[in-house]
Amino acid sequence: MMWIAASLIAALAQTGRNAAQAGLTGRLGTVGATGVRFLFGLPFALIFLAVLSRRDGLPPLAASAIVWTAAGALAQVGATALMLRAMQLRGFAVATALIKTEPVTLALLGALVLGEPLGPARMGAISLATAGVLLMAGTDWRGAGWRALLTAVAAGALFGASAIGFRGAILSLQGGGHVGRATMVLALSLAMQTALVGGWLALTDRPVLRAMAGAWRESLGAGFLGALASQFWFIGFALAPAADVRTLALAEVAFAALVSRRRRERIGPRMLAGIVLVMAGVAWLLRAG
Repeated sequence: MMWIAASLIAALAQTGRNAAQAGLTGRLGTVGATGVRFLFGLPFALIFLAVLSRRDGLPPLAASAIVWTAAGALAQVGATALMLRAMQLRGFAVATALIKTEPVTLALLGALVLGEPLGPARMGAISLATAGVLLMAGTDWRGAGWRALLTAVAAGALFGASAIGFRGAILSLQGGGHVGRATMVLALSLAMQTALVGGWLALTDRPVLRAMAGAWRESLGAGFLGALASQFWFIGFALAPAADVRTLALAEVAFAALVSRRRRERIGPRMLAGIVLVMAGVAWLLRAG
């Protein structure tokens, strides 16, 4: 069950990357901290690709894979920026749990846009996960509470869209093995994202690029963890449906709670109960599907 191990390793590495990025947000801003994931992750992805190309060879790059990868890469850039903003508003663990509503948002969008039936099981799962979101947000629905909720849920929806794009890209490649196809899509996506975010900062905010260079030690750590997490996510997508991989990704919520305790963020009983409800609701939704 290689995809299970890959998904759990990815969730753990992603928790570390998110914590590193959240720590950089104050110094670099949201766009700068978002760019760290891509600009400093690309060199590691290229190293992964070079090692695999010498050992096993790589599949030929198909035009459809480029299109799928571009869609996933754009969605992931937007999702990462929204995720970091949500962490600023509500803290690390709570924002991570809220983002995990991504299957719920996608199910609702599917019903509204594509006419996909929800059914009683899906309705129950959505209600349970929504109750968890409301519980974590608390009784104050003004100001940061509402902003954090909407920002994190939007990030979750975009992360779901990116997963669909990357799995489509991996499946469109022929040959090269699961790991080779996953690594090629990873390197291609990070190259696209580096060009997009780096080009934007070069045109609009060069001081942020200089600040990123000044924080190169922390940025390298975040970049490595980001590339490592993506490598194992993509291996999971190559071996199993994205929904199955994302179900195991819920382990990240528990990891995030541990990181929050180390960061001295208070996680009270209400927030813990909300995290449990969100996890249960999303798991139920994926099982019902």
